[in-house]
Amino acid sequence: VAVVGAGVSGLAATKCCLDEGLEPTCFEQSQDIGGLWRYTEHIEAGRPSLYPSVISNTSKEMSAFSDFPYPEDFPVFLPNARLLDYLRRYAERFSLREHIKFGTTVVSIRKHPDFATTGQWNVVTEADGKQASHVFDAVMVCSGNFSEPSLPLHCFPGIEKFQGQYFHSRQYKHPDVFQGKRVLVVGTGNSGVDIAVEASRVAAKVTICTRQGAWLLSRVYDHGYPWDMVFNTRLMSLIRNNLPGPLSWRLVNYKMNQRLNHENYGLQPEKSCLVREPVTNDDLPSYILTGRITIKPGVKEFKANSVVFHNCPEEEPVDTVVFCTGYDVSFPFLEESVVKVENKHASLYKYVFPTNLQKHTLAVIGLIKPLGAIMPVTEMQARWVTRVFKEDLHSSSSQPCQHQCFSCLSLLSDLLRFGLSFDEVLKTDCLVYMDTLASFIGAKPSVLGLLCRDPWLALTIFFGPCSPYQYRLGGPGHWEGARQAILTQWDRILKPTRTRVPAGSSSSFPSLLIVVGFLLLLAAIIFGF
Repeated sequence: VAVVGAGVSGLAATKCCLDEGLEPTCFEQSQDIGGLWRYTEHIEAGRPSLYPSVISNTSKEMSAFSDFPYPEDFPVFLPNARLLDYLRRYAERFSLREHIKFGTTVVSIRKHPDFATTGQWNVVTEADGKQASHVFDAVMVCSGNFSEPSLPLHCFPGIEKFQGQYFHSRQYKHPDVFQGKRVLVVGTGNSGVDIAVEASRVAAKVTICTRQGAWLLSRVYDHGYPWDMVFNTRLMSLIRNNLPGPLSWRLVNYKMNQRLNHENYGLQPEKSCLVREPVTNDDLPSYILTGRITIKPGVKEFKANSVVFHNCPEEEPVDTVVFCTGYDVSFPFLEESVVKVENKHASLYKYVFPTNLQKHTLAVIGLIKPLGAIMPVTEMQARWVTRVFKEDLHSSSSQPCQHQCFSCLSLLSDLLRFGLSFDEVLKTDCLVYMDTLASFIGAKPSVLGLLCRDPWLALTIFFGPCSPYQYRLGGPGHWEGARQAILTQWDRILKPTRTRVPAGSSSSFPSLLIVVGFLLLLAAIIFGF
């Protein structure tokens, strides 16, 4: 199996291949692992680029690979250097480096002449200026989607007249470039808000403009717990997915506005009936209150040294513009007929398999943006894909793979269109998506089954965080340490924060389960479990 890229997705794919007895060869164009999370001071062509202050938006327990918890002394939310350290430990623990060819770029991937029979691929790579050709039985594309900046200048009238400095957020490294300047940040994604907050500490003035607004999440959620360990539970997912649509959206609106009224801060999403990309930032509200950051509507027109916003007749003086306008997705090494990307969409079954191939021997891993951690999602995709490859490659039939997910579900009726716009992708609940893939390989946990055998574990799984270890309790890839990892997850969350007082019980959250657990579980079953 050829694996393209040695970032988060590529490492998971390589490890899952080894778990299934497949022989992976991972091609990484740089000289080290880590992908997006490996910070470099200079910007490398074809590689993601991040600024040194980047911190993970998801907590360590929800971001772990399912059979490799983070060390308990790691912080709850991880600076990029600590997350890279975790990836290095993961690669060392499972001996992944010996399967990676560093400094090797994948130039092209084409169908083998007898693809219809064998499903094989011709892969051309380049290292040290020399090209080499290989034949692989299958391919896992793990090249990510943060390498090609999207800078649609044609959407900003008058930008050619603007005499100040402007650049894409990919070029940002340090806030000193904003010293004493009037800064405009275009876009309210995570990078845009992060950059605006950092710039406001040294700039004369910082303005964020947004056409659609955004929901704002804090890493610190109810009762001081990490947001994703409270939000992403099976109980909450059950409620969200069984309420009528309008009622569900009202619940989202209420919950998002509980901490702060988004309308008062100029952040209320334009179409609040849609679940849009949430922005994770702990500083923005206070910076708006103290006047360090101002929120404005979208750009109407640029002038020589200023900008005009929609519904705002006066001009705003600007020295520097940072376009936080996202990234384009492309697969330059693939033929367009294999994975066609159009308007930031690609037709991929379950966001993974191209729908028009005779053989299911090529998969795209990690091309999804869940409301939650990406690592467990990419790992689950890789576990499913390698099972499909194993069955397909070991089958003597010349027909396409008859893996259960393809034989039981109609591609035409169940085709999911991957879209990089969150308002489409988030229509698929992350937990539901993970459960679907887990059911394909027999790794979905059975809460009702566990209730008879291990009631405490069942209650913890249903009411507590849906941490990745749940998907190692049974089935292929079963891990003996999964149960203990689940029951001690709150200990690892509280360990790095309870540094002044002696460690007590893991959390008040599990205590609550003792009081109301069985009653709520019964109600949930009646409700439609």
